[in-house]
Amino acid sequence: MALELTSSAFKNNGYIPQKYTGEGPDVSPALAWSNPPQGTKSFALICDDPDAPVGDWVHWVIYNIPAGVNALAENVPQDKVLKDGLTQGKNDFRRIGYNGPMPPPGKPHRYFFKLYALDAEFKLAPGLLKKELLKLMESHVLEEAQLLGMYRR
Repeated sequence: MALELTSSAFKNNGYIPQKYTGEGPDVSPALAWSNPPQGTKSFALICDDPDAPVGDWVHWVIYNIPAGVNALAENVPQDKVLKDGLTQGKNDFRRIGYNGPMPPPGKPHRYFFKLYALDAEFKLAPGLLKKELLKLMESHVLEEAQLLGMYRR
């Protein structure tokens, strides 16, 4: 079986409830994953919007997730370092942690939550940008799973 990423907040290809957006309380949705590949030592997760007017817009970067962790609870605090060493990077709002959808009015945007199973344990510093994290884990990705959420204003 392949690595799978799900949310109790919305279904794959479904609409993200307002609670998890900039128009609501803007809390991160609960996420869970299963079936990591053999040899997984850690995970990383990135959420981005490829439909933003300026190109790819990053909403969340979280890494140093231990292999024994298989979920993120709703409303992850916007702290640099969390329980079990989970570490958050900077999003394109220039903030640490999760900031949800807030697209311009009009057509729906796609929000990709991408989970990476990695063959190494990293102790990366907080505040990394998406491109920095991708470069550091480049040759360590065993498998990737994604969950697609939609949102429109």
